[in-house]
Amino acid sequence: MASDLGKDTANRRTGEHPADCDVTVQLSDCGRADAEVVFGVLDEVFAGCEDVAPHPTTGREPTVWMATFDSSAHSGEPSAAPRLGSPVEALLTGDHHAVEVVEKALGRLFDVRSTQHVPGEHEAECRLLLASR
Repeated sequence: MASDLGKDTANRRTGEHPADCDVTVQLSDCGRADAEVVFGVLDEVFAGCEDVAPHPTTGREPTVWMATFDSSAHSGEPSAAPRLGSPVEALLTGDHHAVEVVEKALGRLFDVRSTQHVPGEHEAECRLLLASR
């Protein structure tokens, strides 16, 4: 079983998973600590398609933090309730079903204070305001 896990991780790194399962998560109006909380718990629930830890910066921090997750690669649930220092705006973009899966996971982890859905022909956008429960 351990070798299967390594194979799955290698496939995600090389992009051999279905692209319609990818959801891009953009976080704004937050600092590094809150971005690490959100990306950390999403990485526990879904396999990150990339390194999800915010990279160290010198000087000003980014105004938007971004990571992509494979919504089809359910890897578990967080061991503890995530705590945010302040509300975080999240924009989810991807296939309709994939965005819905990630949105539901965030709803289990955080208090979702507001949502806005923008359907498209092939993709959907979902704006959420996340806060600690």
